[in-house]
Amino acid sequence: MSDVHHFGAHIVGVGQPRPTAMALNALGSTGLPVSPLGLGLAALGRPAYINVGRTDDLGGDRSIEELERRCHAMLDAAYESGIRYVDVARSYGLAESFLASWLSKRQLPQDAVTVGSKWGYSFVGGWRMDAPVHELKDLSANHLKKQVVESRAILGDWLKLYQIHSATLESGVLDDLEVLRTLAALRAEGLVIGVTVSGPRQSDAIRRASLIQIDGTRLFQVVQATWNLLEPSAASALAEASALGLGVIIKEALANGRLTCRADSLPDSLRAFARDQQTTVDVVGIAAALSQPWVDVVLSGAVTPEQLVSNVSALSLAGNIPDIPNVAQTPEEYWTHRAALAWQ
Repeated sequence: MSDVHHFGAHIVGVGQPRPTAMALNALGSTGLPVSPLGLGLAALGRPAYINVGRTDDLGGDRSIEELERRCHAMLDAAYESGIRYVDVARSYGLAESFLASWLSKRQLPQDAVTVGSKWGYSFVGGWRMDAPVHELKDLSANHLKKQVVESRAILGDWLKLYQIHSATLESGVLDDLEVLRTLAALRAEGLVIGVTVSGPRQSDAIRRASLIQIDGTRLFQVVQATWNLLEPSAASALAEASALGLGVIIKEALANGRLTCRADSLPDSLRAFARDQQTTVDVVGIAAALSQPWVDVVLSGAVTPEQLVSNVSALSLAGNIPDIPNVAQTPEEYWTHRAALAWQ
């Protein structure tokens, strides 16, 4: 993790502001202040998502009004816990709009929260639980130019980090000169530019992205990747990216719920380990991600206050956790299983 600095974050709410307990650090060499835990809104901005146990968490009311209320409640809880990084995307339903309305409601100063969003997917589910398709991927330059205008219209100056959503080598986006030059122009305008990766060849995509330069300047300043106890294969590539000065954000630290006690496929050895440590599997999973020396932010995908409290408690275990049982799958096995998860 980067050298720790205190940026003087404070709670804004009922009563007198009080300082938070979570120290902030810089996101790589970008200078953006971030908390070691961030809140991702992938599961809060749209009615259906692939997280295990989502039906139990959210119940039957998935109206826009109810999800906005829930999203605001989770953002309140996250902010009061000290979380200062929020992750959204164009494809997360109305997540950008929910975040914008919360920011407006709270009247926070511009440096109170760092916001990152992503382009590349469009939400096409029509707010239906049973939509045959929920999102479509388009990593073309025209789509980038369209979506960055949309993100900026909603988030305004709050938008600090803009990332390619799920870049892969196979997609060709890392070789698309028009896309790369458009991103470079956005960087010149002041946006921090990042790339998120997915799939069994994450490491290759990270290394490829880390080398890209436009007019002698390294293009990507941040990389966001999946790392968890089931899929740790990107660790070396992320360490290399961090050494180059890129900020590192971890997504899916709990494998979309597969590293929680509600998962049927949870390895018995991990369940027993958590029990022996007198904690829960999700705490072990988050703590393991926080313990990686190259990580700046680990995203929580919590959708209930209880889940968030549990995730935040992992901070006290990070760096002090004994050897965790090896439950890693091959990347191919992991990503095949993920692709088969049902939208709930």
